[in-house]
Amino acid sequence: MLNRLTDALNFQTEALKLRSERQRLIASNIANADTPGYVSRDFDFATALKNATGQASVGPAGMSAPRLGMSAANPGHMQRNGQLAGSGASAELAYAPTTQANLDNNTVDMDRERANFVDNTVRYEATLRFINSSMRTLNTAITGQ
Repeated sequence: MLNRLTDALNFQTEALKLRSERQRLIASNIANADTPGYVSRDFDFATALKNATGQASVGPAGMSAPRLGMSAANPGHMQRNGQLAGSGASAELAYAPTTQANLDNNTVDMDRERANFVDNTVRYEATLRFINSSMRTLNTAITGQ
């Protein structure tokens, strides 16, 4: 029972971390919209979340196979991927698709970046609300009110 609760909260925590990282990346793209030669970056959120939660590996017949994590007695121990145990998931950065070439070789499309920024902000807020709601529900169940 407790394992299912922590798994659900860990999923939301990883989603929140990745949303925060994506927001930082989009803000960086917007800030460099006038920088000559700047190439906008982004990552596929769904793929990054699957990698962060261990659902990315595919087994026989297309079934998702469980990913076994290494346990560490100390948070300073290294994991299999070379990161510290307990450090958040990192996303595989890619170049954002270019819609129109600029003379200064800048690939930032402000319309796309603004839309991504707003979409990511709304989804970040929704994740926060879900976590708050889950905590409120757990608190109510524990206190019996």
